Amino acid sequence: MLEFKDDEELQANLEAARKEAEAEIERITYTRKKQRKAKQLAAESFPADLPREEVEVAIPEPYQSRVQSGELFVKRYEFTETLKTIPAKLVVLRYKKPVLAYSQSPERELNVEEEGNLGEQGRYHPSVGAQVVHGKFALHLPLYRQQDMFASLGWVPSRSSLDYLTDLVNDTTQGLTTLMRERLLAAHCIGMDDTHTTLLMPKELPQQADNAFDLKLQRLIDKMRQAKKDKKESLDAKLWGYSSFDERFPYDIFDFRVSRHRDGPAEFLLNYVGHVIGDCYSGNQSVVLAPGSKMIRMACWSHARRHVYTHQHDDPSVSVLPLALMNGLYDIERRGVNLIAQSRGELRAKESEGLLDRLQSFLAGPVAGSVLPGSKLGGALQYLRNHWQALTEYVKDGDLPIDNNQVERLMNRVAVGRKNWLFVGSVRAGERNANLMTLVASAQRQNLDLSAHLESVTTHMLRGTAKPEELLPEVWKQHHPESVRAYREQERRDKADSATLQAARRRVASNPT
Repeated sequence: MLEFKDDEELQANLEAARKEAEAEIERITYTRKKQRKAKQLAAESFPADLPREEVEVAIPEPYQSRVQSGELFVKRYEFTETLKTIPAKLVVLRYKKPVLAYSQSPERELNVEEEGNLGEQGRYHPSVGAQVVHGKFALHLPLYRQQDMFASLGWVPSRSSLDYLTDLVNDTTQGLTTLMRERLLAAHCIGMDDTHTTLLMPKELPQQADNAFDLKLQRLIDKMRQAKKDKKESLDAKLWGYSSFDERFPYDIFDFRVSRHRDGPAEFLLNYVGHVIGDCYSGNQSVVLAPGSKMIRMACWSHARRHVYTHQHDDPSVSVLPLALMNGLYDIERRGVNLIAQSRGELRAKESEGLLDRLQSFLAGPVAGSVLPGSKLGGALQYLRNHWQALTEYVKDGDLPIDNNQVERLMNRVAVGRKNWLFVGSVRAGERNANLMTLVASAQRQNLDLSAHLESVTTHMLRGTAKPEELLPEVWKQHHPESVRAYREQERRDKADSATLQAARRRVASNPT
């Protein structure tokens, strides 16, 4: 466990690690300096594709007479630029439709239909519905705030109209979200998590049909009966999130359920073959490890580390080593983030497995065994022991993630959203919201201009001018590079570089020359 100076192999490995870390620091630092300089130059002018409007600066009145007399003249013009914003505007499209008639029988007319739009008699262009969905599920704006936005443009819609538009977009785009769900189940690894959402109590208790049994409906009936017994006016429903760790199928899917019962993930993951990572909630485990299941359970190292970190002050002398070893596992992951899967797997086999062996030995040793099992820290260490196989599954394949943080971040969007929309009014509304959040989250994963993507998807699916396969976010992105938020992609690269740089500096500090 100690680093002896006479261990030549150990010292050689430490020296190699230090040199690798120094090279990484130099690369990232140099890249950042270049980017910083480039950004400063770019800030001197606004994007070239923005329209320009020339404003001529008037010659002050005291100088005008002197210019007219010839004492002064305009030697040249200098140009400066100021950015101005013009509020968005609403336009009413007035379709001028020809009515055809037969030459021999003028009374026989043929109507030419205009392009398809949303709502009865096509009252709303797809762009309006896309804007409402974008505002509600991406910008987290409640409908009453969107009323104010549209009112400033000259149109005051009712909240029910905006909700109606949300319904129309959902009905139009369901084929695309269904396709994403199906494709997600072809991924080699899926992350899962759930979060709370409030469902208002339905007015009447629903009834099962005599000729069919609906498990979803039965869960709702059971929850309503219990809530009425407890005199509650709302139900504690759940939004499940599923995210692919396979970039061939880069989708983030939401699924609304009236409870946290295992029925939800059991139905969603039915016949799935692959790895599933999530927290160690017993309902999740029972689904993944059910008889006949072909799924492989993985556990999240972020959860495992969090338990030890939270309770480290119970006994700092015991917690310091497992925390250091887990930090080492994450440093290795940061070094391998830009590697191909095979190289990342080789790095894990070379370095991560050694750290895991040391951690396992510690957990089985007398120091960890001296912690009271009933204490918080004792429970955190027991968590590691209980789920060791699931925690160490990731080192077998460079394509597998070390944690479920990708899905945890997905759940944050729900947490921010429900602070604005507060509750779900019905089961149908919950399922609608889950579909539209799927559409938004999967597009955000590709750093797309959401308004442009939502309008395009709604328009094409409404008018049948494109197949759902052509509107998948990663496919649409390839054909619309102008709608990619390049600054978001740069932010992600910068964040990854910051983590790598921090890890490299730690390695240099711990292995000085």
